[in-house]
Amino acid sequence: QVQLVESGGNSVQAGGSLQLSCTASESTGRMLWFRQTSGEEREGVATINTMGDVKSYAESVTGRFEISRDNANNPVYLRLNSLKPGDTAVYYCATGFRFGYWLSPSAYTYWGQGTQVTVSS
Repeated sequence: QVQLVESGGNSVQAGGSLQLSCTASESTGRMLWFRQTSGEEREGVATINTMGDVKSYAESVTGRFEISRDNANNPVYLRLNSLKPGDTAVYYCATGFRFGYWLSPSAYTYWGQGTQVTVSS
C-alpha cells in the first residue's frame, strides 16, 4: 500500500502563494491534488501523469495553481498563487488511479492525511 505525506500548508493572506509537497513511499503513476472543506464535496484541483508532461486543472484554479514533478520517483508539488479565501481547505494528494475522470478524487485509491491551507482576506 502506498503511503503519501503532504506538507507545506500554512496560513496566508489573500494574494499570497504557497508550495505544497507530496512525498510517496514508492514510485507512483498519475497523481492528483484535491481539496476538501468541512461539509463540502471533495474537489480535484490538479492532476499530472507519471512523467510530468501532461497536466490538467480544475477551472477554479486554472492560471493560478501549477502541479509539477520530475518523474515517478520524485515528490509532486502544487504551487498555489494568487490565493483567495475560497481556496481555504485541507489539501490532499492521491494516487492509484483506477478509471474515470482524471480530476475526480473517487477515481483514486490512496491519499494522505492532508495539509491545511488557510487564506485570510
